Amino acid sequence: MADKRGAEKPILVFQTDFTYAEGAVSSMYGVVKRVDRELEIFDGTHYIPQYDIWSASYRLLQSLEFWPEGTIYVSVVDPGVGTARRACVAKTASGHVVVTPDNGTLTHLARYVGIVEVREIDETVNRYPGTRGTSVFAGRDVFGYTAARLASGVISWEEVGPSYSVDDIVRLPMAEPAVADGVVSGIVDIIDPNFGNAWTNIPFSVFEEAGFAYGDLLRVCVTHAGETVLDACVPLCHSFGDVAPGELLAYTNELMNIAFTMNQSSIVERYGISYGSDWLVAFSRSAC
Repeated sequence: MADKRGAEKPILVFQTDFTYAEGAVSSMYGVVKRVDRELEIFDGTHYIPQYDIWSASYRLLQSLEFWPEGTIYVSVVDPGVGTARRACVAKTASGHVVVTPDNGTLTHLARYVGIVEVREIDETVNRYPGTRGTSVFAGRDVFGYTAARLASGVISWEEVGPSYSVDDIVRLPMAEPAVADGVVSGIVDIIDPNFGNAWTNIPFSVFEEAGFAYGDLLRVCVTHAGETVLDACVPLCHSFGDVAPGELLAYTNELMNIAFTMNQSSIVERYGISYGSDWLVAFSRSAC
């Protein structure tokens, strides 16, 4: 598929907190096809927890790099829909494009991938015709519509709207992993809602820096709001099957970060673990 300039048209990938319980996703995709019936549309996920900007940010980091350069990723988790928050289109250092509210959704990409340019969507031009009487469905009327026009070549990058400084992108607070006195610390960055695993923001390379290796028995301590949620010893394993069902383990996830769980069970449900910048995790050899 090629646009009017003869270049291959970008793929569109959508993630939202809409679910499939009603027609929101279908409406967004209908608008895309009205702009250009040849555009390819794929789902990232539509089951991000309601209003959870942090999860939207993380899920972009989790999957964006595995799509071809030029892919346009539309992320709509927008509790401030219709307010003064910016609607934007951002270019990443990896060569991808993200269409999203600038409400913190770009946090993980800005930190780990890099944002090289960002433009505010000019809604006087890039808004689906006939929708100016409503302000509550920007996913359809602004984000999906603008993404389709950009992908199809109807508008150029410059015609998205005015550029603004990458430094002005809204970023959520994010604690950095650290090594001190034999303790590796970080945060629970996200949970796996299907299998109940807890993923940290600690790269395996930081574990190596601390002298930790597969086969080591480590103490993991999770705290939230000053309260200890989990304090246990776990082996650092290559995979889940290295321990018996129901036993605790730590491992390296598919993003090369440290995670911890229970084999064939949910550590999230068992211990009430959640995620975000205030869910602190520390690993050490103390008392193990």
